[in-house]
Amino acid sequence: MNMKTLISIGIVFIVVIAGVIFFTNNGDKDTNKEGTSEKTIVDLRILETTDIHVNLANYDYYQDDTTDKYGLVKTSTLIEEARNEVTNSLLFDNGDLIQGNPLGDHVAKIDVLEDGETHPVYKAMNLLNYDAGNIGNHEFNYGLDFLETTLKGSNFPYVNANVYIDDNNDNPEDDKNYFEPYVILDKKVKDQNDKEHTLKVGVIGFTPPQIMQWDKANLDGNVIAKDIIETANKFIPEMKENGADIIVAIPHSGIGTVTAEGMEENATYDLTSVEGIDAILFGHSHSVFPGPDYADLEGADIEKGTINGVPSVMPGYWGSHLGLVDLQLEKTDDEWVVTSGKTSTRAIADEEGNSLVDRDEEMFKAIEEDHNATIDWVRSAVGNTTAPINSYFAQVQDDPSIQIVTNAQKWYVEKYIQGTELEGIPVLSAGAPFKAGTRGDVTYYTDIPTGEIAIKNVADLYLYPNTLQAVMITGAELKEWLEMSAGQFNQIDVTSTEEQPLVNMEFRSYNFDVIDGVQYEIDVTEPNRYTVEGEIANENANRIKNLMFEGKEVDPEQQFIVATNNYRASGGGSFPAIDGTNIVIEAPNENRQVVIDYILEKETIDPAADGNWTFSTIAEDVNVFFESSPKAQDYITDATPFEYVDTLESGFAKYIINLNK
Repeated sequence: MNMKTLISIGIVFIVVIAGVIFFTNNGDKDTNKEGTSEKTIVDLRILETTDIHVNLANYDYYQDDTTDKYGLVKTSTLIEEARNEVTNSLLFDNGDLIQGNPLGDHVAKIDVLEDGETHPVYKAMNLLNYDAGNIGNHEFNYGLDFLETTLKGSNFPYVNANVYIDDNNDNPEDDKNYFEPYVILDKKVKDQNDKEHTLKVGVIGFTPPQIMQWDKANLDGNVIAKDIIETANKFIPEMKENGADIIVAIPHSGIGTVTAEGMEENATYDLTSVEGIDAILFGHSHSVFPGPDYADLEGADIEKGTINGVPSVMPGYWGSHLGLVDLQLEKTDDEWVVTSGKTSTRAIADEEGNSLVDRDEEMFKAIEEDHNATIDWVRSAVGNTTAPINSYFAQVQDDPSIQIVTNAQKWYVEKYIQGTELEGIPVLSAGAPFKAGTRGDVTYYTDIPTGEIAIKNVADLYLYPNTLQAVMITGAELKEWLEMSAGQFNQIDVTSTEEQPLVNMEFRSYNFDVIDGVQYEIDVTEPNRYTVEGEIANENANRIKNLMFEGKEVDPEQQFIVATNNYRASGGGSFPAIDGTNIVIEAPNENRQVVIDYILEKETIDPAADGNWTFSTIAEDVNVFFESSPKAQDYITDATPFEYVDTLESGFAKYIINLNK
């Protein structure tokens, strides 16, 4: 090898070494010697449960059977799966935890939780190592003392910022929080380079200020509740000053309107405009966000799961879903900044109710004793009825299965409005037959004999998890409501002697509202005023006759409060003048829970129908029939206008009704 060749090789070697040095020191400045990012980036997953309402087991206590549609023992499996997918995670509960089903009532009212005992909700939740919990409105239903006893069993901290001690301060600035308004958690996390950091996570909670009305008896004189947004604006800057790197807001509050009005029950939308909040875990509305129901919400990105740019999630209710917020944080100049965020939910069952996950057997074992005690209780008597409660004739006469529901709703609303601007306005109550041979099922009727009544019987009286709402209407609107309801009946031709069916099978029984508190007749010789869809069919039709209140004809201008459910109050059934704009009460309680509470308080109930509505007498001799269960024969007496004819091949029986009485 000559000198020229050696020099060439040396030059090449020097160039290569120089290049390596150059690219090592000055090339990709965002990579270290292992080729990973020099940026400090942390991926953080935040998980949420909400509105569990004591549904720990996958069990329907009303139907006395297992279910795959809800239960924290199922959600638990989703939680563990979601945790195992990531390096860093946190778990929070939004609230409405200790009340809502017979298990909750059993612990609060029957085998009462004592100081030092652990509530079954925490026997379950402590196994999941929650990081913090929020106080929901239903936490106050059993009183403050019971709540305090319950919270002692939690292994994780609780927050609520907008409930204060009522100590009659002249200066609101001196008010003291009843709970810890927020916590700042020191969370150990690992970045993408597997380097450990301590992230200070601020967690703040809120509950609807309407608790002061909903639970007036428990809270009046003890606490006060303030506006959610006002409270957030007070504490978020303080949390930042106290070192919170990121802030997670947990409002037990639905989305609400895009216009802030103050003291709102549903204020999540407004919270998205509060500076400093990095993620929102919300609930209360028993809905799912992100989801198609909110596709038209101004400022909502359903794909990302954000509202006005803030990652937000609401995972259904009763453990039906798990909420996930996936944040990416970058540390810049010793500050953590959220650079991206996306939310999603995972369900424990598909749309048909088929299970997607197994239950957590360790959790179920932890609550099994309490669960079994509740089953024994719901199967036992919690009250007595002085008359049988059945729905065999619910579509053709005033009926006890509806009467007990309307009685309970009226009882609830009259207590609810005491001391409010609504007190003194007459309260009426609307109910409909849910189990009336629906969809051709001859076994689908309520049938509770005189005597003992059990909690699970309430499922026969009120099938659906509706919440109680009430609307303000005039006497004229009341008549239209009843005209729509009277569409359940076919028009009877008084000139015909042929058989004529009374019940219009195209009309759903759950839309046949009976309104108690007034008296009226239904003239089925008149045509229907409304179609099944709620459109005017005959504007001159007048089926509702002699509409009376307290012995006097109803004044079209008189105001009434009508207790009903959220479905009807929001426009369900397309009833005239009931479209969600005249709701005056949005109670947090389910209608069937109202019925349960009514039975528990009264102990002995008289559900006998009060006969507030009847058919107008038909002078002509007409042959009118309806179908019901063959068992209905047992309840025909000399006083009832029915006669059994025959049992049909369908399994139903034909009955004649005498409209000449």
